[in-house]
Amino acid sequence: MKFMLTLFFIVGSFFLQAQETTDTLKILCYNIRFGEKASLEELAKYIKSEDPDLVALQEVDCRTHRDRAPAQNGKDFMSELGYLTGLMPSYGKTIPYKGGYYGIGILSRFPSASIQRIYLPMTNGGKEQRALLMADVEIKEGKYITFASTHLDYINSDVRWAQVSKLNKVLKEASYPVIVAGDFNARPEYTEISEGMGEWKSLSNTDPTASAESPKYKIDYIFGYPVNAWKLIETKTPKIQLSDHLPIVTSVSLRIN
Repeated sequence: MKFMLTLFFIVGSFFLQAQETTDTLKILCYNIRFGEKASLEELAKYIKSEDPDLVALQEVDCRTHRDRAPAQNGKDFMSELGYLTGLMPSYGKTIPYKGGYYGIGILSRFPSASIQRIYLPMTNGGKEQRALLMADVEIKEGKYITFASTHLDYINSDVRWAQVSKLNKVLKEASYPVIVAGDFNARPEYTEISEGMGEWKSLSNTDPTASAESPKYKIDYIFGYPVNAWKLIETKTPKIQLSDHLPIVTSVSLRIN
């Protein structure tokens, strides 16, 4: 009897461990500064070198004509980055700009079942409209997660708090486990991070991400929800000089509840 109980315990523990952690995903988050400091080919080469499954991009242009980035004039960033990386692109416009659009993007190794852009609150003191781009991606047959890219206001803490509150309301109602990545324009000690994202699992380290040449402040993040759905495997902040931000690269496991 004692032998049978021990065997049952071992087999049961193995079964639970096998069920607990399954899919491993590699996430990249990068504010690319509308291609001012690097060509799309250089950005794509870097993204490919990391071999990510999902990429959240901020400051993404589409058919703009900027004096500060003339080499990128007229280009559809997400279409070209999708082609150059072999990943599937999605784009979320936040504002019309310089004859085109400015916004956020997602690159995915997986097909998307749905893609939605949601405007975040624009209260008094904000600089410009910001948004949340979210996609329900099918990471394997019949199994989904919600992946989101965002970029919050860079001037006003009250505006960011309203935007984080909206982000929480939307993403916590998602049908699947969630990862949100982006430029939050807020340091870890700011209320919008310490409290606003307090119920999320941090999936990035504390290394500063801005500015790229002389990193002093962490303002870019990757978060997972619910907390018990995600296990952090590895995270890094590569010192690559293709933007005024540094990227974040994180590997995670998705737990089955």
